[in-house]
Parts: sequence; C-alpha cells; structure tokens
Amino acid sequence: MANNNITTTTTPSSSEPEMSQVKNYGTTTFVTAAAAEQTTSNTNPNNADANAVQTEDVNDPDSLVALGIQKLEAQNVHWYSYLLTVDFWIIILIGQVLSLCITATNTFSSFLNEQGTSIPAIQTIFVYALIFIVYFPTALYQSGGPRKFFSQTWKHSWKYFILSFLDVEGNYFTVLAYRYTNILSAQLLNFWSIVCVVVISFFLLKVRYKWFQIAGIIICCGGMGILLASDHITGSNGGPGIDMVKGDLFGLLGATLYGISNVYEEWFVSKRPVYEVLSFLGFFGVCINGVQAAIFDRQAATDATWNGPVAGYIVGYTFAMLIFYSLAPIILRMGSAAFFDISLLTANFWGVIVGVKVFGYVIHFMYPIAFVCIIVGLVVYFLAGSVLGDSKKPWLGADQSEGVAGVGTAKLKALNAARKKALAEAEAGAGARV
Repeated sequence: MANNNITTTTTPSSSEPEMSQVKNYGTTTFVTAAAAEQTTSNTNPNNADANAVQTEDVNDPDSLVALGIQKLEAQNVHWYSYLLTVDFWIIILIGQVLSLCITATNTFSSFLNEQGTSIPAIQTIFVYALIFIVYFPTALYQSGGPRKFFSQTWKHSWKYFILSFLDVEGNYFTVLAYRYTNILSAQLLNFWSIVCVVVISFFLLKVRYKWFQIAGIIICCGGMGILLASDHITGSNGGPGIDMVKGDLFGLLGATLYGISNVYEEWFVSKRPVYEVLSFLGFFGVCINGVQAAIFDRQAATDATWNGPVAGYIVGYTFAMLIFYSLAPIILRMGSAAFFDISLLTANFWGVIVGVKVFGYVIHFMYPIAFVCIIVGLVVYFLAGSVLGDSKKPWLGADQSEGVAGVGTAKLKALNAARKKALAEAEAGAGARV
C-alpha cells in the first residue's frame, strides 16, 4: 500500500481488491475502496465529520463507509429515485441474463433427453469442476498463495460444505421431481422457494420488507400464475405424471433447499469475496455430486448415448451454468435472495420463445401479458426505496462494517461516495486558496 505522508495500520483481509492506495489531497484525506476493504476493524468512528473526512479517520475505514452511507441516504429520495440509478438497470439486466441461462440449461437438457442421455448428477459435476477451475486460481493469487488461503478460509470450510450440499441437493431433487410429476405441478412448487426465502430472511437475517416489496413479489407471482394458466389451457402441463404425490414431494423438497441455499449464499457473498465462495462451492460440489453420481447414476451413464452432439450439449449446459453461478453473487449483493428468485420467473417466458424456434411451440396470447406483469412486479419491488436498494444488508451493521467491500456491495458504494465527496471538497479548498 502506498503511503503519502501519513501513517496507517491495516490488517489484510480476503476481500476483493479494487485499488490499493491512500491518497492525500491538500488537507483532506480519503481512502480508496481496496485500502478500506483491507481493514476489518469493527470499532465505531470517532469524531466523524459529516462535511469532511479528517486525517485521523484513515485508521478507521468504517468511518469512511459511515460517511458515504450518510451521504447517499441524505439525498432527496423520491418514490422513483432508485429506478433512475444505474444499479437498478444493471440488476434488472443481470436478472434477465440469469433467466436466459436457466432457459439455456433447460434447452440443453431437453436435447440430451432426446438423445437418450439422462445423467443429472454426472452432468452437474462438470459445472462444479469448471467453477473450481476458474475461481480457485484467483483465490490463491488474491490470498498470496495456498498456505495463506487455507489458513484464512479453512475455519469456514464446514459452512461452505453446507452451502454446497444445499445447492447440489436442490438441483437434484428439482430435476427428480420432473420425472414423476407434470410440468405444471413442478412449476407451481417452485413458488415455495420464494416463500422460504422471504420467511428465512425475515426471521434469521432480520430483513424487513416494505409494502412495495411485498406487492412486487405478489405481482410477479401473479404473472407466473398467468403463464401456468395458459399452459393448462393449451394442454402444455405435461399430462398426469407417473407418480404425482412422489414427484410433488420431491419438488417441494427441492424448492425448500433452493430457498435456503439462496439466502445462505446471499449471507456468504456479502461477508466474503466471491472468488472464495465459488472456489469452495465448486470443490465441495464436485465431491458431493461425485458420490451421488456413483450411487444413483451408474446405470444411467451405462445406458446413455455418448456421441458428438451429446458432448456439445453438455459443454453448452456447463458454460451456461458457469455464467449463472458467476452472476448470481452480484445480484445477491446488489439485490437480495427474494429479488433473485422472482427475477428467475421470466425464465418460463424465455423458454417458450426458444421453444417456438426450436421445438415448434405456439405462444398463447397470455404469455406477453404474464411477462409484462413480472417485469412490472420487479419494478414495483424497488419503489419507495433508498438509492442503495437491497444492497445495504441489515445483518452487516448500520455502517456495513461486517461486510466485504466487493463489487455490488453497499460498502463499496459508500466508500466511492466518501471518496468523491473528499475529492470535491479538496478541490474546492485548493480553489479557494488560489
């Protein structure tokens, strides 16, 4: 870390680096995002000035965050203020990219089934392996080598194992549900994951939903209901199913595990670097899925068709899931697990668009109405909120001192706001002296 005429004491942390300098402009000092991120002090700011960042605050980056949050929340906020921010449009866009990824994975899975290849556990091993291959080297580099990485993170490994287990089993039981029940029932059960997210976030993470957020969730679910109704009207619900009760129970279990894992991941990525979370998710995902595949998918792998198209479909599935897992932490930081789940409701609409071109589906007139309802619900979710939206997490403290200053977090936004404020005041002071 560069030191410009000031002495600072920092404790390195496993946070995502942005920059690594402490700068001095005239009589006003401020710390760039990474410099503050590398300090994990939980002390309260002393003598913090709302109009300037004093030199003594450099040793307490939490005061910078508190100043930035104060500046952001002191803005004249209207009911539409968050809708005018870049963050809102980014989070909407990411949500739709994630929905397209889900559509892509469903399409590739359908192609695999047409080839006579149904190996859900083995198929997902490649996904977790690629996640590990991509993010583990980054984790080692940012941590300063294997020894430092494991010394810093090994105490959290059991938590990552639980996260991976929930994610793997959520995938497995949801796919398994489609074998026994029809599509309509399976999709209806997916609503349960939204209920789980809201309830768990309320009681365990102390999230307090505003009326607009509740209304947005209800509108989104209403849009999804229109989609399901149109499927039922057109007879696209998949028929009676092999064993409806068994399939519905599997679907309910999968949706519950999904809901828990989404909340758990939101908690994790707000406190730890993304590359660390995904490294462990990939590692334990391979281990858990490997055991599951060895037990349940051996015969399926033997009976499967293995040829060029199958390999291509598996590659497409794997890369679509890599994009999904890479973007999910960003939307969980900028938004929430609840917003993440309701954003994915549009995947059914995109799936039909693909189905029209690939499988010869016919769009019912209710589909565009349903899509508009879901998008309107996503907009309503962020009405009458602060400019920070859901990125300010209640479990990280008022000044977000318990969180990481990574991409999409309120802590990084606050640091940037404090930095801009300090720079503007320094330039104004310099101009006055001239």
